[in-house]
Amino acid sequence: MLRTATHNSIEDGILGDGKPAQAGRRNRRRPAKQSNRTDSPAANNRNRGQGSENSSNIDTEGFRPNVGIIVLNVRGQALWARRVGGKDAWQFPQGGINPGETPEQALYRELYEEIGLTRDQVSLIACTRGWLRYRLPQRLIRRRSEPLCIGQKQKWFLLKLEAQESSISFDNGYKPEFDHWRWVNYWHPLSKVVTFKREVYRRALTELAPQQLQLERRWLRDKGE
Repeated sequence: MLRTATHNSIEDGILGDGKPAQAGRRNRRRPAKQSNRTDSPAANNRNRGQGSENSSNIDTEGFRPNVGIIVLNVRGQALWARRVGGKDAWQFPQGGINPGETPEQALYRELYEEIGLTRDQVSLIACTRGWLRYRLPQRLIRRRSEPLCIGQKQKWFLLKLEAQESSISFDNGYKPEFDHWRWVNYWHPLSKVVTFKREVYRRALTELAPQQLQLERRWLRDKGE
């Protein structure tokens, strides 16, 4: 697929976690509203918002751990969110894993911070095996950082929304990451995500596809189609 000027402009403003670079990103989030999350709130509050910047969490090969989140509706369509910033940049919700956090704890923390959903409003369908890695383009590597971060390693989680769509929210006591969302065909993101992350998206979607297909077939069967 041909690279477009839009893709190039998006990539130029993106950090390793796929989020536009901002000054002082480590402290961008405001204190959270009360939620019914159950994942080690005291520890998470101390490290909230630091997962993507904390150099102590970079492994010996230079990869920072991260979770990717695919939320499906009953039809098997995926939640696709547009980043704040006016560049029409869309992606799946994702975020860094804080030191001391498990990937699953990071999943539910990021799920609430980014799209306002709590553990009891979704069901966990599947998770990718092992880590899926991508390298940053050379122009995005911060050469003066120690230790040097060359990319991300991700675990991807497939969830089903169990609550009403109205539960999805960007106003959760944090600076919003997104300003709009919509349901899309499961494979739609492959042609839209920035180029250097496309292979990770392909591998994650492919590995989780059997579970998504079961959900889609169940909906079609129930509808009598």
